[in-house]
Amino acid sequence: MHRSLTALLTALLALALPAVLGAQENYEIQVYGSETMAPGRTMFELHSNWTATGRRVAADGLLPTNHAVHETVEITHGFTGWSELGVYLFTSAAPGQGWQVVGSHLRPRVRAPESWALPVGLSLSAEFGYQRRDFSEDTWSMELRPIIDKQLGRWYGSLNPTVERAFHGAGTSAGLELSPNAALTYDATSKVNVGVEYYGALGSTRGGLDALGDQEHVLYGVVNLDFGPDWEFNAGYGQGLTHAGDRRVVKLILGRRTGKAR
Repeated sequence: MHRSLTALLTALLALALPAVLGAQENYEIQVYGSETMAPGRTMFELHSNWTATGRRVAADGLLPTNHAVHETVEITHGFTGWSELGVYLFTSAAPGQGWQVVGSHLRPRVRAPESWALPVGLSLSAEFGYQRRDFSEDTWSMELRPIIDKQLGRWYGSLNPTVERAFHGAGTSAGLELSPNAALTYDATSKVNVGVEYYGALGSTRGGLDALGDQEHVLYGVVNLDFGPDWEFNAGYGQGLTHAGDRRVVKLILGRRTGKAR
């Protein structure tokens, strides 16, 4: 198992080395934890968000995002104690645009087994797929997301130093795009967890980091509710700290685990 996991991690890293997506996109707004789905279990999630203040006019061939509603269906299945596979279907509805399918992604993920006895949780997610040109300058793309997390008493922190690259579109030759995410939360009660999430889009390694005003830095105030081990609930309000990207977004994630763990 150790050799298989090492080989898969190496392959995912090799795929990510060439070079991207442009800005932070609001279809799946989530900071990942390191834990994977238990083998034999399946998670069904609905990622919903509404852009209260976004792009009001078409630009660079992209549709406006102001008052857009995004609904993303995610299905994740656990195969072993250290691997899972997720699939996404992205949709969007906005004034004057109707309801449209945006695209779909696959997301394999592996994690360091508990037998390694690491001081932190550690996993690696690779996401790749297609989005229509009306919604993204890069139609075929890939994301590589290392995940490092830790629970200390009532406090929980997760860091996702994400990089992205494009296979087809304006960002193909731009180099790796740096899009770090992070979360810090606190168990206010046994059922209520509150905290902040951060999402950034800093620029590419080949072209250099963007000027601060052109970078995206978004902070979300979030609440996570514990409805039992089979459920997931995350809600938040996000505020952009720069003028790049969408400025105000409300999000909700509902998830339900099914099946019996092997």
